[in-house]
Amino acid sequence: MNTRKHTILPSKLNFTAKNIRHETQLNFPSTLVIENAESVEIAHTNYEKPFRPSSLEHIETTKINTAHVSIETSLFLDGLEAGLSKELILQLTDIFAWDIDFATNLRPGDQFTLVYEKKIIDGIETNSDQIIAAEFINQGSSYAAVRYINKSGVASYYTPDGQSMQRAFLTAPVDFAKISSPFDMHRMHPILNRIRAHKGIDYAARIGTPVKTTGDGIVSFSGNKGAYGQVIIIQHNDHFETLYAHMSDFRKGLAVGNHVKQGDVIGFVGQSGLATGPHLHYEFHVDGLYRDPESVKIPHSMPISDNLLTDFNSQTQPFYAQLNQVKAKSLYAKIHTSISPSPLPPASLQQLHFD
Repeated sequence: MNTRKHTILPSKLNFTAKNIRHETQLNFPSTLVIENAESVEIAHTNYEKPFRPSSLEHIETTKINTAHVSIETSLFLDGLEAGLSKELILQLTDIFAWDIDFATNLRPGDQFTLVYEKKIIDGIETNSDQIIAAEFINQGSSYAAVRYINKSGVASYYTPDGQSMQRAFLTAPVDFAKISSPFDMHRMHPILNRIRAHKGIDYAARIGTPVKTTGDGIVSFSGNKGAYGQVIIIQHNDHFETLYAHMSDFRKGLAVGNHVKQGDVIGFVGQSGLATGPHLHYEFHVDGLYRDPESVKIPHSMPISDNLLTDFNSQTQPFYAQLNQVKAKSLYAKIHTSISPSPLPPASLQQLHFD
């Protein structure tokens, strides 16, 4: 008996069948177009039977994992060695991006603790891990975050008391770049060889490295500005303004008057203007005055509203408690290891005494 391959689609995938017509007495559609590129041929049916689309149920479960990592080499290397995925480590940096500059401020001995969920489909673990609660200790300062999913299904991260982790501005406009020159009002200029205030921060990076706007706003200037080279200025509101200089190019289509969102790429690192090497010069202005981007106080976004606090606490506090338990166990294990007695030397090396 002849057989013909047909496609069984996963139950959560939509399909549309078009141009179905009968051309033989075997009663099956000769043409079937299914608008789904991810369908897989996994079954056969007989010619004598009409085609019937079937559903294939996927069993999806989640499990809760925990991790505690001390940074000795680098965030990524130590995280990967602990069994965390690259995606999970990037989530971690995104959550704390408003509090920690991961490009310049990490030190050996920094540590983080995670509670995260891992999806399992048909018994196979996926890489779509999601952080539920996290704590990061950076140079002795502790930062904690919990995930809250609102009634619309949107997930956001907050401090355990309900303050948004997101702030009006990111700590840096370039990912994982090195500060080559800090904010300094009495800096010796490397080219002019005289004291000249450095009213921003320089981030050394390769030419072409993406530059992100640190906050929502409107492009107020885009073009050449003398020694600054290629410059973009973003007006964020009546009080805040940021400047990005020495760029090699701007994002295609970006123009004065365009709205930009925090994290949008606005251009690329370069060496235009008066510059000794490729870098981004970044300035932060408050009410027209120059401020150090690393020390200026940045306002938080909106906190959890009072009418959601009960739901927020019931959803987040169990995982925050689990986070503290993991941290306590790790601390206990570290202390226990440090005070464990040294092993005795081999019997042949021990001095024997007899009374």
